[in-house]
Amino acid sequence: MVSDNASCCLDMKGDLASLTLQDGSSSLQGRSFGANLSASGEVVFNTGMVGYPEALTDPSYRGQILVLTYPLIGNYGVPDESVTDELGLPLYFESKDIHITGLIVSSYSWEHSHWTAQRSLGDWLTKNGVPGIYGVDTRALTKKLREYGSILGRIDVSPKDVPQSIPSDFFSDPNKRNLVAEVSIKQVTIYGQGNGTKIVAYDCGIKFNIIRYLVQTHKVEVAVVPFDYDLEANPNNLEWEGLFISNGPGDPTMCPQTIKSIKYALALDPPKPIFGICLGNQLLALAAGAKTYKLKYGNRGMNQPCIDLRTGRCYITPQNHGFAVDSKSLPSMWKPLFINANDSSNEGIIHTNKPFFSVQFHPEASGGPFDTAFLFTKFVGHVEKIPQPIVLQNENGYIRKTYKKVLVVGSGGLSIGQAGEFDYSGSQCIKALKEEGIEVILINPNIATVQTSQEKASYSQGADKVYFLPIKPDIVMDIIEKEKPDGIIVSMGGQTALNIGVQLWNSGKLQGAGVEVLGTQIPVIEATEDREIFSEKLKEINETIALSYSATTIEEAVTNANKIGYPVLVRAAFALGGLGSGFADNDQELKELAAKAFSCSSQILIDQDLRGWKELEYEVVRDCNDNCITVCNMENFDPLGIHTGDSIVVAPSQTLSNREYFMLRTTALKVVRHLGVVGECNIQYALHPESERYCIIEVNARLSRSSALASKATGYPLAYVATKLSLGKDLPSIRNSVTKTTTACFEPSLDYCVLKMPRWDLKKFQRVSNKLGSSMLSVGEVMAIGRTFEEVMQKACRMVNPALDGLEGRDSNLLPCEKITPLEEQMRKPTDTRLFAVQAALEDGWTVEKVHSVTKIDKWFLSKLKNIAEMRNTCKKSSLSELFKVNGHERMRSLKLAGFSDKQIGRYLGKHGFHGESQIRAIRKDLGVIPCVKQIDTLAAEFPAHTNYLYMTYAGDCSDVKETPQKCVSRKPLNKSASSVEFEKRVRVMSEQISEEKLKSFKERGVMVLGCGAYCIGSSVEFDWCAVSAVRQLRRDGIKSVIVNYNPETVSTDYDESDRLYFEELSLERTLDIYEKEGVGGIIVSVGGQIPNNIAGPLADSGAHILGTSARDIERAEDRRQFSDLLDKMGIDQPAWSVLTSKKEATEFADDVGFPVLVRPSFVLSGAAMRVASNESELKNFLDLAADVAADKPVVVTKFILGAKEIEFDAVANNGEILNYAIGEHLENAGVHSGDATVILPAQKLYVNTIRHVKKYASAIAKSLNITGPFNIQFMAKGNQVQVIECNLRASRTFPFVSKTLKHNFISLATRAMCKLPAKPYRISLLDIDYVCVKAPMFSFTRLRGADPSLGVEMSSTGEVACFGEDAYEAFLQALLAANFKLPTKNRTILISIASKEFRVEFASGACILKKLGYKLYGTPGTAEFYNEAYNLGVISLSKPLHEEDEGNDFGPSALKEIRDGKIDLLINISEGTTHSAEITSGYIMRRAAVDFDVSLVTNIKCADYLAECLNRG
Repeated sequence: MVSDNASCCLDMKGDLASLTLQDGSSSLQGRSFGANLSASGEVVFNTGMVGYPEALTDPSYRGQILVLTYPLIGNYGVPDESVTDELGLPLYFESKDIHITGLIVSSYSWEHSHWTAQRSLGDWLTKNGVPGIYGVDTRALTKKLREYGSILGRIDVSPKDVPQSIPSDFFSDPNKRNLVAEVSIKQVTIYGQGNGTKIVAYDCGIKFNIIRYLVQTHKVEVAVVPFDYDLEANPNNLEWEGLFISNGPGDPTMCPQTIKSIKYALALDPPKPIFGICLGNQLLALAAGAKTYKLKYGNRGMNQPCIDLRTGRCYITPQNHGFAVDSKSLPSMWKPLFINANDSSNEGIIHTNKPFFSVQFHPEASGGPFDTAFLFTKFVGHVEKIPQPIVLQNENGYIRKTYKKVLVVGSGGLSIGQAGEFDYSGSQCIKALKEEGIEVILINPNIATVQTSQEKASYSQGADKVYFLPIKPDIVMDIIEKEKPDGIIVSMGGQTALNIGVQLWNSGKLQGAGVEVLGTQIPVIEATEDREIFSEKLKEINETIALSYSATTIEEAVTNANKIGYPVLVRAAFALGGLGSGFADNDQELKELAAKAFSCSSQILIDQDLRGWKELEYEVVRDCNDNCITVCNMENFDPLGIHTGDSIVVAPSQTLSNREYFMLRTTALKVVRHLGVVGECNIQYALHPESERYCIIEVNARLSRSSALASKATGYPLAYVATKLSLGKDLPSIRNSVTKTTTACFEPSLDYCVLKMPRWDLKKFQRVSNKLGSSMLSVGEVMAIGRTFEEVMQKACRMVNPALDGLEGRDSNLLPCEKITPLEEQMRKPTDTRLFAVQAALEDGWTVEKVHSVTKIDKWFLSKLKNIAEMRNTCKKSSLSELFKVNGHERMRSLKLAGFSDKQIGRYLGKHGFHGESQIRAIRKDLGVIPCVKQIDTLAAEFPAHTNYLYMTYAGDCSDVKETPQKCVSRKPLNKSASSVEFEKRVRVMSEQISEEKLKSFKERGVMVLGCGAYCIGSSVEFDWCAVSAVRQLRRDGIKSVIVNYNPETVSTDYDESDRLYFEELSLERTLDIYEKEGVGGIIVSVGGQIPNNIAGPLADSGAHILGTSARDIERAEDRRQFSDLLDKMGIDQPAWSVLTSKKEATEFADDVGFPVLVRPSFVLSGAAMRVASNESELKNFLDLAADVAADKPVVVTKFILGAKEIEFDAVANNGEILNYAIGEHLENAGVHSGDATVILPAQKLYVNTIRHVKKYASAIAKSLNITGPFNIQFMAKGNQVQVIECNLRASRTFPFVSKTLKHNFISLATRAMCKLPAKPYRISLLDIDYVCVKAPMFSFTRLRGADPSLGVEMSSTGEVACFGEDAYEAFLQALLAANFKLPTKNRTILISIASKEFRVEFASGACILKKLGYKLYGTPGTAEFYNEAYNLGVISLSKPLHEEDEGNDFGPSALKEIRDGKIDLLINISEGTTHSAEITSGYIMRRAAVDFDVSLVTNIKCADYLAECLNRG
């Protein structure tokens, strides 16, 4: 057992503390992390995400209790106060004192990490006698301040009960004091003595950075005088040529002495220039005769958009003030200079003919952006009598071209490095264009995407025409010639679309057709893609990239690498996701990498190695009027050296100081403006971890993967806004789509933390290294939102792998054997499991410092992981009764704040499985620990937001949205006879007529739709299409829709798609939380793939209402044993099968039916761990793998049928009756996973009797399982024998394919059926279909170094494409081209290597066709001999490679050498068997070389035959 002392890591640190507000509401409780004393003041909030040392020392906060809306505070500590600048001023602070009276934060970081840090924030507050409280719901407090205005408050540490009758002195009102007198200096101080130009600066609370700007930047002498210095009397006989009035706290009317002196200065003739900032703006206005007023809650933060009324330009400004100038009271000759773009309040005034002006914001920033620092230049220019340039509005604002028709180029099939994020971006783009009344033409062969749906609803308008064609320059030009668009958008389709745009522009074809490239222009794109041009561009503005050279030959690459010095990074130019890149430590490694890189690009880049530096990104938006903002900054958890797509990414950055954050932001704006980007782009940096040295890695002048992430992280729709900007609109004129009232020209403030974690599927591939580097390997990603770092880290782990309960090292079952790979080595080398190795080390007691020395991961991140490890260890040493006996509520809340799941806590305490999770859930709720719902509103609650974008957290006291709570009543699974179950089904069917009153209630309560989760091999964008289709149908039927998903790449997580969007886990716990909060009428689990399907049973057992097919029936289909039993009882034919009870029985079964056999685990997606075993040894190995994947679910072994045709049956049923169906035919024989197969629809070569059997079996299965909703059955047929392979009671990956081919949305129909609405079958007649559609797989073997690019029963493809044709051959060839297959036209050479005689005979007609067409045929010895002897084809023999360096012998070159030398256009390699061999065979070496050197590859005999016939038909 563990003592109470040992549980201290679960008890909150610090003394109890409270914040009492004057409004009479209940005191807010928290814990102290500052001085142990009471303090009173005016409670105000600041929405900045960095800069707390600067804010706390800002004299403008005098007398105020400051609430910081960003929840994670204290991360980078506090710098050394003794470090000063050249003027003797503290370098990192804005005054020499902390001016706030108290600090309120949500989460305080007891551990800090930064190279400048000398002490913690808590220690600094304590030293200066300032109390601080953490653990407060700062978002709820901000909303209260927003609603009621600034309120007086009082902080008490170790508080006694607040008296019922509050004494008059309980609260102190700082506004009744002359705060300026408190903060102003007492005697004149001269800075920059001896500088030529002399300025007097009134210190009303002057910030040190103002002095730095004037003295250090503009070289003036500044006499800083007290606020009450009599300028007319001038007792110090100061010489002055200009007057500056500083910022300061409080009411400006309490400074009559300052106003008197300003009036004197205003009356001078000739006039002397005057410039005021913040309070100085108000004082200048009062001196001129205007009035001021107190704002409701003031403007305090770093992202206030202010419009310059001279130019219309909008600037992002930092502010800190509670009063404002009344513009209507300005006397004649005075005009407003700036206005606030959000609330239209005055932000500056100017005299019409004298050099007097002032602004309400802080041009000097610190903290905040420096966008308006030019105002200092203007002021000093006036003083020095330098003629000021005439400032005019940009004419672009008045010259807006109109567009009638625009062509949008999509990204094609999903691949590693270019995935679903471009479906989201393209969909946003189409929506923005349709809002402008523009006809939209789309080319994109990815039939699974949402953007290729032609919706007509007002809230989800699709493209007017969609071309499912290969994205090739000539095809795009054919479309342009036919459609004659005004413009083309190439920035929304990834590198594919961008490269098309560049090629067509450089060829002059776009210009010749009169088509305008919208948004960023092609020369700008080329400047960012070409390393040499990019470097020269940066030199023009004194910015630098990492030392880098380009090369067009291997010899040049070696020379350049030696100039830089090894190690170096090798990258292919114009490539996506680091394709063709890697690190080289010597000449030999460089040559190998360069050879592969040149296969996909004519230019390669040799870069300086900066591994170990911090990697950061900024998303930047710029319009044609030069308004420029950064929407999101992101920091990589991993140091530089890992492709950002493979790194854990945090937004906003957690370890940057204000100086670093805004230094990089300023550079980003400078670079983007200089390049001339219009729309959106992202800039990546490397930042030295122990200095302010940085260099620019690259700029992506298009929407990228991180753009989708940034959009979802902030709520700012980047693709939508970028599209509007490409049409000539400016940022201020576009509305913030979340608040609906404020402008889009702003920088979002986050009051939460976001973490992106990649998803890999490397274990699906043999011989693939899991080492991470500069080339991206991940197939998907998740995004977690919360208010502590520990929370989002643990959430993300569960999201990325549903088998995980949270972040665990030892319990993750993901670590390699330490005897083979020691733990330290696992941490040192970045891999897909390094995070878990790091966690294991921390669980074992490694110090943060030791782990940092091995990994170079920032200590702040590691300290948070250490917290998780310590809390885990504490729980594991305890028991349920002991752990929560003392401080039960607080300890449970601490665990939940740190992201621990109920299931995780239960397992630690010996309560396992569903029942253990349910028990912990009940205890947690009894303790009053309930999650709350928070909104993502882009402005940290500063403005009211009509947003449905939500997440759940335990770091809060109340929800942002109205809840409709309902209780889930758990029920125990019942053991019933089959007859009683059937009777209940019949009764249920009879009583399913829904009354009008119930329907109205159901529509209002709504439906929860569970999304697909992370994209992975087997579950990709097709399931997002299904979820979006379901949601859109719910909206059409007037039913409230609530979607749950956590994939930032998806359209379903666009908050415009549903009535409520929860960016949350798809776990049992969180789904029940949302179900109970929302009070929905039911849950749809059948449109999101396997993840929602797998929790249907536990949801039902917990009392949730599952819509459509029942959870029990879903289990009967998913459980291999139950389903096989069902088929036997129904007399439906299936391959011989047996349930695994022991390896011995499995072996006996295999001996009985004969090898090969198929090993099939239950409840898995994409054939995970499914294998074909050809012998006993393979069978035993595969059984072990399947048992690991299936956990406690059955593993079935079936007879594998060779040479059978596979058939897809997709359908929608209602109460067991099929409404509509589609029968698709696989081109490849059974043995290739359906996700990797080429599918033909309508089926072309099925016997009538086969179709009859398929329909009969499907109908029987639908009845037996009482299916309501979508389902998929896979059959195989050999001759006229039809057998069932499996049945999925959910949407399959082919649903978008069949829906778009047949032009009827199957998911829409299924949704109506599941909601018990009238579901009328579509009228589909195959006789009326005069076309064929072929779906082809998209592979990413190029990135998966070492993977065998051959196909089997476990899925390998990362995406798909589909094309239409008059016949199957035309559609097949187009689909191949759309999947980036290259026809053998370069050398017209084809290498054939077929292992078995049977396959050689089958391909004989194909080989003869290729010979007849004039192709030069090569073959490996056996293949060449066969075709030469039997058919006299003159095939040239090449030796098989015996190893990976085999270039041949005296008799001639090897096949490997010819492939590497680029002499082969196409490799047809048909191996024996249906499973991957562990041996490195000659076939593997050739296949792998084809992929590495960009040679087209065919590995299936049916596809090879089809291809030959396609070529024959022309």
